[in-house]
Amino acid sequence: MVDQVPAVPLGVLADEAQAFALVGGAEETERFTFGGVMVVIGPAGTVIVTEVGDGGPDRSGVWNAEEVRLFGPAPAPVTERLAGRTWKWGADDEVLPVHLMVRVEDGLLSLGVSRTVGAATAQRSDCAEYELIRCVVRLEVPLSRSLLDRVRPPLPAVNLPGLEWLRHVNSDRAVALEQFVTGWYPATNAAVTPSTGLPLAPIPDGLRQLYRLAVQRPAVLGVQNRIYPESALHTDDRGEMLVFGVENQGGFVWALLWTLGGGETDPTVWFCDDSETPIAEQEPLSGFLLQFSLFEAAMGADYRALPRSLELTAQQVDQLTKRLDPVPLRPFWPWGPTRFYVAPGLIMHVCEAGDNKFEAWAGATHRSALAPLADATVEWSRFDG
Repeated sequence: MVDQVPAVPLGVLADEAQAFALVGGAEETERFTFGGVMVVIGPAGTVIVTEVGDGGPDRSGVWNAEEVRLFGPAPAPVTERLAGRTWKWGADDEVLPVHLMVRVEDGLLSLGVSRTVGAATAQRSDCAEYELIRCVVRLEVPLSRSLLDRVRPPLPAVNLPGLEWLRHVNSDRAVALEQFVTGWYPATNAAVTPSTGLPLAPIPDGLRQLYRLAVQRPAVLGVQNRIYPESALHTDDRGEMLVFGVENQGGFVWALLWTLGGGETDPTVWFCDDSETPIAEQEPLSGFLLQFSLFEAAMGADYRALPRSLELTAQQVDQLTKRLDPVPLRPFWPWGPTRFYVAPGLIMHVCEAGDNKFEAWAGATHRSALAPLADATVEWSRFDG
């Protein structure tokens, strides 16, 4: 059994010799560098050293007060240590500790002990082995605000999506949708080839507009729930409804009444689950597509704020939304009526959970856009600001 060296306390500086001693000493360790991090593997554990800074959602480093993210590809020993089974050196059957440190001017600043909570691997192109391409490690003790700002200095936001679209919500929803989508999503370099469409029936203008926007911004068709591409539109079993959207697990669909002669320019959207009777969404297609776009933008955002409780009080919701603008639409989604609140680069949706309780989710294009939520008296399960 390898003797465990006491961890360097949170916020205390160490040098490389001390770091090596944590996992077995310089002669017993292997050192690997990839993706902007150094990983030291030894018989008594692992040390991960990242750099100071905020590299964004696709670069290794401190992500928030509780998480550090690593991006590979990583060498096989690192992949096995962090993503596979824990190595057993000697007779020690306990999980080996993972020590996190950040390289600062004066040495290595300890962030304490952590554990792997998520990992993704991919098969190498030259052999059958798998390599680590992404890993999330969670700190046992969250960082204080001051320590977080030291290892991940805050950066000013640049070109946050504005709210010009908001003033068109109840006057010209096509303009509102266009301005929101083009402001929130950068155009992709590789355009998607438009579908030839469904020959069964004319497609309403709102849906046609969303398909046009999706040519260079495919994410507008959804990351959680989905709007079907034109080629996948279909009628229901009775031939009465044109099904155009689906929940991520197939629990329900959204549909329009189907007619060969062309129907309303802004038709009613029907929510259809396993029951016999469809339920009308409170907003017609023009408002529904804006609500769907807001919901999916928040769900798919790189930066999020998620309250730990699924039963927020009305007072807590008021605190969360006091610095945000409400979107003037009737509630979205019959199963859990949902309202939207926005600020530049930020969307929050608040869902009624019954008994005057609520659930909330916020997504942002930049971590600084989450600042309006920072002083709310809620406990966060994740706060990327």
